[in-house]
Amino acid sequence: MLGQDARATPRVASGAGALQGIWLTRGKEGRLTAYASAEGGLRRWTESRPGSPDWGRSTLVPMPGLTHLSVTQDDSAYVHFVGRRERRTADRRTVVDIVHALQYQSGRPVTEWRSLGNPHKGADDAARLGPPAAVVTTAGMVHIFVRNADGGLALRREQSDGKWRGWEDRKGVAGIEGGLAAIALSSGRIELFATTADGTLHWFQKEAGGGLGDGYPSRLAVSQDTLAVLETGPDRPTFYWTDPGGRGVVAYRAGGWPMALGGAPGEGAHGAARAFLDGYDCTVLAHRGAEGTAVVGVGVTEGEDNGVWWSDTGVRCLAAPALARDAFGRLVVAVIDEQGTPKVARQTDGPGLTLSEWCAL
Repeated sequence: MLGQDARATPRVASGAGALQGIWLTRGKEGRLTAYASAEGGLRRWTESRPGSPDWGRSTLVPMPGLTHLSVTQDDSAYVHFVGRRERRTADRRTVVDIVHALQYQSGRPVTEWRSLGNPHKGADDAARLGPPAAVVTTAGMVHIFVRNADGGLALRREQSDGKWRGWEDRKGVAGIEGGLAAIALSSGRIELFATTADGTLHWFQKEAGGGLGDGYPSRLAVSQDTLAVLETGPDRPTFYWTDPGGRGVVAYRAGGWPMALGGAPGEGAHGAARAFLDGYDCTVLAHRGAEGTAVVGVGVTEGEDNGVWWSDTGVRCLAAPALARDAFGRLVVAVIDEQGTPKVARQTDGPGLTLSEWCAL
C-alpha cells in the first residue's frame, strides 16, 4: 500500500475543462499500472509484483494543462500517452496542441512529452480541436485521430523509420461531434468510428497498411461521447455506445443490426474487456450508471442474444471505470471514487464475475 506522504498528494484534477479519468495497463512482465488524473499531470500506481494486491507508492507523471488523454499499448506492451494540452501565454491567449509520451516498462520513468502541434494554424480554430484517439498497429506505427475545428477529421502518424508525418486532413469529412473510437486489430487493420448530428461515420482499412477510405455514413442514433470498441473476434471489432432513446447500452458490428444490451448508463464512455468466466469467453462492460455508481455487465462474447447481466457495484465514481486483466487472467476493475481516491476490485474464484472487496490505492 502507499506510504503516508503519497496518500497526502492530490490525485484528481479539478476545475473547468480539467482532465478526469482512470486508466489501467499491463506491462510485459505482467504488472498492472493505474493512472489517474492529478493536478499537474497523471498520478501512477504499479503492482509490487504481477497479480499482487499490493501497489507501490504513487508517483507523478508531470504534464500540466492536459484536458483529454488517450492511453494505448503496442505489441511490446509499451504504453503510449497521447493528450490534448491547453496553455495560457503571457498575453492571455490559449494555445492548444497534441502531446505524446512513452513508458517502456512498468514503474519506469515516462519519456519527455513531445509536442505534435495542431492541424490548425489560426489560434481560434486550434482552440476548438477535439480530443485525440490513438492506436498502435502491429507494425508499431502510432496513429492519432482528432476532430478538427470544422467537425472534420485530422490524422497524424509515424513513418516506418519512427519519424512523424505532418498532419493530414481527411477531405470531405464534416459534422463530427464528440469523441472518436479507434482500434488497431490483431490483423494490423485500423477501424475508426465517429458520431455526427445525423448518425455515425465508420472508416476501415481493407488490409493492414492500406487506406482508410471514406467514412461510411449511417443513421444510427448514438449518445455523444459514449463510444467504446473491443476486438471480439479475429479481425472483428464490436462498437458500444449509449442509446439516446433509453435502450441502455448498444452493441454493433459492421454488417449487422444494433443490439440493445440493457442497463441504465449515465453520461460518459464505456469500458470493455474480455475475460474467461466459468469457462466461457465473456465480454465485460462497465460504465458510470445513472445513479453515479460503477455498473458492470457480463455476457458471452458475440452472444448478445443470450443476454447481458448487469450488476451495480454500489461504489460511487467520478468517471467511467477502467478494465484490464492481471497476470493470472483475472479481471480488474478500477474507479475513482467521489473523494478522488482510485480503487480497484479483482475477480475472485466465485461463480460468474465475483469481485473482491475494493482496495484504495
